[in-house]
Amino acid sequence: MKKLLIPILIIVAILGLFYFLFAGRYNNAILLQEDAKTAWSNVESAYQRRSDLIGNLVKTVQGAADFERSTLKEVVEARAKATSVNIDPSNITPDQMAQFQQAQTGLTSALSRLLVTVERYPDLKANQNFLNLQTQLEGTENRINVERNRYNETVGQFNKYIKVFPNNIILGLFGSFEEMARFKADEGSEKAPDVDFDF
Repeated sequence: MKKLLIPILIIVAILGLFYFLFAGRYNNAILLQEDAKTAWSNVESAYQRRSDLIGNLVKTVQGAADFERSTLKEVVEARAKATSVNIDPSNITPDQMAQFQQAQTGLTSALSRLLVTVERYPDLKANQNFLNLQTQLEGTENRINVERNRYNETVGQFNKYIKVFPNNIILGLFGSFEEMARFKADEGSEKAPDVDFDF
């Protein structure tokens, strides 16, 4: 009986070591990668909410008969461009992320111009539906920022896990784990805007 128990224990120990070295690390990498994909879905969901709100905002603003059509057209076109950029969450490359960010930045700029233009229309500024949509947009922008930060955190955990030794060697054998791209600050955002108080 003892002679049989020792080989069984050795086999169990070898299997345990194999699991720890390979299967355990692979499974952890999969879990971290899936967390990052879920975080990306939350980012997309927040951007989708913004896109939906912008559509409603444009419809509300269109009701103002003399509102500048070129400003509305810019927002509609930027919204269409932003929603046309699709990213596969299992393979987010830096180029795809840059393209996504560029489209979203274009929409943000067009929306900012729209909101500045609204200042010239007192009736529109007093419209309760417009004010509600504007408030919801502000909340959604905050939600987008939170979701982007969460995404960056989960991607950071995944990227670190696949890079550290011995994970990088063991996971490299599987060849299915690539570093995921993070959100970066928009170009020029590191510079403080000039504020001129000359009246």
